[in-house]
Amino acid sequence: QVHLVESGGGLVQTGDSLRISCAASESTFGNYAMGWFRQAPGEEREFVAAISWNGGSTSYTDSVKARFTVSRDNAKNTVYLQMNSLAPEDTAVYYCAASLIAYWSDSANYAIRDKYDYWGQGTQVTVSS
Repeated sequence: QVHLVESGGGLVQTGDSLRISCAASESTFGNYAMGWFRQAPGEEREFVAAISWNGGSTSYTDSVKARFTVSRDNAKNTVYLQMNSLAPEDTAVYYCAASLIAYWSDSANYAIRDKYDYWGQGTQVTVSS
């Protein structure tokens, strides 16, 4: 069982930057691919970004590709999402997720919620206009 805890969310203005983090409880964190998803009120939970076990492969949804960067520090059991040029449509609860599959050669798999085995409780990001 992997326990994931997100942090770093908050209220920011349009154009601001924010970095959110997700800390894992297990030292085997380095074996997992990690994903970030978000859910706005009344919307489905959607894929944002993901990173393979060693950081060698990343994947982003088109709407954040030029603005967000996912990274990880396996020594700290932590994955990060650096978000730049934030806009009101980025407002959502952001969730991190861990997959027992460390890497997919077909990057489309990173975007599939069912591929992830453990989820955090989420952190709220609110972007005011």
